[in-house]
Amino acid sequence: MEEKAFTVSLTKNPLITMKVIPGHFTTSHFHISHYLDFNELKTNVIAAKDVARELSIPYLANTSVDTIVCMEGTEIIGAFMAEELLQEGISVINSGKEIRILRPLSNVNGKLIFQSSMQQYITDKDLILLVASISSGRTVQCAKECISYYGGVLAGISALFNAYPDNDEQEIFSMFTSEDIPGYQVYSPSECTICKDGHKLEAIINSEGYTKM
Repeated sequence: MEEKAFTVSLTKNPLITMKVIPGHFTTSHFHISHYLDFNELKTNVIAAKDVARELSIPYLANTSVDTIVCMEGTEIIGAFMAEELLQEGISVINSGKEIRILRPLSNVNGKLIFQSSMQQYITDKDLILLVASISSGRTVQCAKECISYYGGVLAGISALFNAYPDNDEQEIFSMFTSEDIPGYQVYSPSECTICKDGHKLEAIINSEGYTKM
């Protein structure tokens, strides 16, 4: 698998790169044509700072933010985003505020929840939802339902990668899109053309990495 990997650089900042492995992969719900490795962006402090700086730009001047809800291991990036949003400046709307970084939990039924002690940072607060990857939109939809249930106000959605079609409901700010990865596809298992071409699955992937099959 690794021998097929290639790197995609962000046009605006070539220092930000994403490793991509083409192949045949499965998540818990879908088959995907490429594995996107975000580990360097999520765990390397220097890389995470650069990512946070890019993702903060749309919010600096006109978006009030109280809490950043982090999914898929993006807490370090979220913390640096908060630092960017809180910087001093007359054109920075959140200067002098406090911003919380929260991660929802999953209950026994797989539903996202916030513990009682943390709900005060969600209810009636302006929130940014931060995720690593949006392919089918399922993760974002679950997070939005959770935020709505606890009375949060979704001020924006940010992602390292977004392949989900645009819609009028909520703009998604992302660094990379499916246009950066030629041939990127997401399939339901019953309609996967890679399966129909006779290629076996290579690995199971989730937000933490992959496990070879």
